Amino acid sequence: MYDLIIIGGGPAGLTAAIYAIRKRLNVLLLTKDMGGKTNFRLALPWIHEYQVVRGLEVVNKFRTELEYLDFARHIEEVDRVDKKNGGFAVVTKSETELEAKAVIIATGARQVRMGIPGEKEFTMKGLCYSALSYAPLFIDRNTIVIGDEDLALRSTGELATVAKHVYMVCNNEKIFDSPLGRKLKSAGNVTVLKGYEALEVKGDEYARSLRLKDPSGKTVEYEADAMFVEKALTPNSGMVKDLVKLDERGRIIVDDVNRTSVPGVFAAGDVTNSFAEQALISVGEGAKAALSAYEYLLPML
Repeated sequence: MYDLIIIGGGPAGLTAAIYAIRKRLNVLLLTKDMGGKTNFRLALPWIHEYQVVRGLEVVNKFRTELEYLDFARHIEEVDRVDKKNGGFAVVTKSETELEAKAVIIATGARQVRMGIPGEKEFTMKGLCYSALSYAPLFIDRNTIVIGDEDLALRSTGELATVAKHVYMVCNNEKIFDSPLGRKLKSAGNVTVLKGYEALEVKGDEYARSLRLKDPSGKTVEYEADAMFVEKALTPNSGMVKDLVKLDERGRIIVDDVNRTSVPGVFAAGDVTNSFAEQALISVGEGAKAALSAYEYLLPML
């Protein structure tokens, strides 16, 4: 039986694993890949590495350490987590069962995609899923935001503070019934394209324009320096949906030290109800979860 099993190899999971190893815990990291969302970086003609603040360097350092410590990681997707023998059983997709005294869930969230031609080809080449990460780079640039949820509203609001113009493809009038929504509807550099349907992302080496169908059925095209798909996030919490409490969006509910509703189960990063989906925040949450799990495990060591 392991002291601790960490599920997820993104910023939160990698950080938690390194902290747990340094606390001399018998730990195993279970993940289907290493690096998580930091494997994706937005490429644009004018962007230089030094202009972007991200947790990539920290995460890569932790990833390198774990790749060296082969005994501490296992590359496989997890199916579910159950209570067993006073601890927990983590069952993988191949039905391998691994037992631990405590578990950290750091499985992140996946973006809701548009599912249109060109989206896959231009992902991270002028089209991405996190305006909040890259907004400061778009001073005096034209941008497009696609989404009907609060995430799209927040992204449009942040871009509008620096961008020359923001086109927002949104069909949910209710989200504008807020201070930010009312401000954006009256902003001179924001155009809300209500009733428009995204049809295709077009470009060359980078995404250059979005083809849409307007409310009358006519096809129109808007050029932009970048496009941001902000259709909310789906947390990868299915493996513990019958074990811990989730919020209305399916995120794992945690307290200020990353404990879930079940003693011995901790969670960190985008899979939780914590604030903001940022790599550096996930790094900090992963460290907190590991320290919290260590405190829980200390009487059993």
